[in-house]
Amino acid sequence: MRLFDRISRVVRSNLNSVVNRAEDPEQVLEQTVQEMQTDLLQLRQAVAQAIATSKRSERQLHQSQSLAKQWQERAQLALQQGNEGLARDSLVRRRSYTETVKLITAQLAQQNAVVIKLKQSMTGLETKIAEAKTRKDLFIARAKAAQASQNLHETLGRVNGRSPLNAFDRMEERVQQLEAQAEVMAELSDDDLDQQFAALEKGSEVTAIKTTTPLSGEEPEKLPPSSRPT
Repeated sequence: MRLFDRISRVVRSNLNSVVNRAEDPEQVLEQTVQEMQTDLLQLRQAVAQAIATSKRSERQLHQSQSLAKQWQERAQLALQQGNEGLARDSLVRRRSYTETVKLITAQLAQQNAVVIKLKQSMTGLETKIAEAKTRKDLFIARAKAAQASQNLHETLGRVNGRSPLNAFDRMEERVQQLEAQAEVMAELSDDDLDQQFAALEKGSEVTAIKTTTPLSGEEPEKLPPSSRPT
C-alpha cells in the first residue's frame, strides 16, 4: 500500500507540474482582451485620421469648385467686354480648377470608402470585444470552477490516502494488543499466585504429618491403663 501511495503522490506531482507550466486561462484571456482594446484604439485613431483627411479633401473640393466657378464668371465678363484673349485665359484657369475638382472628387470617394470600411471594422471590433469580455468572464468562471474541483479532488485524494480514521484503526489495534498483553500478565500472575498457595498448602501438609508421626528412636506414646476389671 505504501508503494502505491508513493506512486500516486509522484503522479499527482507530475500532473501539478504540467498544470503549473500550462498557460493561465485568466491571464491569457485578459491579455487577449487587452490586445483587442489596443487594436481598437489604433483603429479609432485610423478612423479619426481618415475622417480628417476626408474633411480636408472636401474643403479643397469646395475651394476648387468655387475657383472654377469664379473663373467661369470672369471669362463671361471678358467676353461681354469684348476681350476674347482675357476670356480664353480665364477659361484656361477654369479648366485647371475643373480638373482639380475631378481629381479631388475621385480621391474623396476613395477616402470616404476607406472611412466607411474603417468604421465598420471598428464597430465589428467593438462587438467582438464585448463578446470577448462576456466569454472571458465565462471562461474565467469555468477555469476557477475547474481549479476548485481539482483542488477538491486533490484534497480528497490526500484524505483518502491518509484518512483520520486510519489513526483510530491503528489505535484500536494498539489497544487490543495492550489488552491482550494485560490478559497474559494477569494469567501469569494468577498462575504464580496459585503456585505460591500450592507451595504453602504443601508445606502445611508436611507440618501436619510431622506433628502426628513420631520420629525414629522415640517411643510411642503409651496408652493409659485400662480401667476394665480383671
